[in-house]
Amino acid sequence: MGRIVKFAALALTFGVIAGTSFAGAMHFFGKVTGQNSDGRAGFSFSGDGEALSGGDLHIAEGTEAADPVANRTDSKKQAAEGAVTDVSDIVEQAMPSIVSITTIARTQVPSFFFGYSQGYEETEECGSGILISQDEEYLYIATNNHVVEGAKTLTVLFADGSTADAQIKGCDASSDLAVVSVAIRDLEDETKQKIRVATFGNSSALKIGQTAIAIGNALGYGQSVTTGVISALDREVTITNERDNSSITNELLQTSAAINPGNSGGALLNANGEVIGITSVKYSETSVEGMGYAIPAETAIPIIRQLITREVVTGSDTAYLGISGVDVTQVVSDTYQMPQGVYIAQIVEGGSAAQAGLLQGDIITRFDGRNIKSMEEMQELLRYLPAGTTVEVTVQRAKNGEYKEQTLEVILGSKK
Repeated sequence: MGRIVKFAALALTFGVIAGTSFAGAMHFFGKVTGQNSDGRAGFSFSGDGEALSGGDLHIAEGTEAADPVANRTDSKKQAAEGAVTDVSDIVEQAMPSIVSITTIARTQVPSFFFGYSQGYEETEECGSGILISQDEEYLYIATNNHVVEGAKTLTVLFADGSTADAQIKGCDASSDLAVVSVAIRDLEDETKQKIRVATFGNSSALKIGQTAIAIGNALGYGQSVTTGVISALDREVTITNERDNSSITNELLQTSAAINPGNSGGALLNANGEVIGITSVKYSETSVEGMGYAIPAETAIPIIRQLITREVVTGSDTAYLGISGVDVTQVVSDTYQMPQGVYIAQIVEGGSAAQAGLLQGDIITRFDGRNIKSMEEMQELLRYLPAGTTVEVTVQRAKNGEYKEQTLEVILGSKK
């Protein structure tokens, strides 16, 4: 398994920055133009969980949110085992499933005006997404976490040219996946008839050399298509986020289809027109071409399902792990040769962690199937888990001067 480490931050969304800074009663205006962009992917499903035929998205009354897995169809055979030169029919069928996502984020920047550091700038960035599910009130769109991270407003552009405001439904930084929702009441009837759910293929059955088609909002200009092949499977890729210098490592599909800024959250398709991956990143070296990456559908689907269906647990049912933790950041990891994660500084006597066998000094690296790098990330996951839930917790435990990985089952206690 190869490992690629040198990547651009996944805040790579193409955008225009227009900043307005304020300092006390004084103010000044400045305009900054730049580019930030990433490839992104998503998918959509009907209210009853079946892939829609005929390309129409019908809103069913009183239905539960659809399960993304129900829309995945394994390829009867990976249609074109050689290169496909004309993909126009595939693109025509898939394009109504793909959307463009525009975000506006407001961040503080140093102004040093009369000694104050109170400046702000608004950044507009663009990415992609795929319609994945619906219930009686909302459509759900999958994309990359870095596409929507820090966004104050979200706008979705559909294939027919109409737009609608969107809200973040859920994010998972460790997998770089997110789901945004659009209220059905905000859509025109014509838009409902033209958008189409995506069909998923079996990414675990892919072979190197099979056709790959990428669709996304390249450079924010609108949907565009690139073609290539599956170049590698299970490629271990470490990506650094330019916003906070954090990094994540996941196993991704490698493709020679060009992944351009703005493609983040878009679809990687096979020759049957099925979504096999969510485009995520391009290798950052200017001397390297034809190395794009996508999150495999088999990895993305269960995480997306959780992001759609999970609800915040409140009251006495709130889960509690029973530890005090300290973040092992990248800097600390490099300095002291420790794994990144959450260092257990203290364990509550008789609590869930203690009963499961976690020890002071353990470093938690995975929680409930997700890679974690901070207490904040773990607490975010705990918000959606009721007391009594059994989760797997992976720790790195020091023994004889080196860290060994160990996975423990923990029954979460009540925060009460």
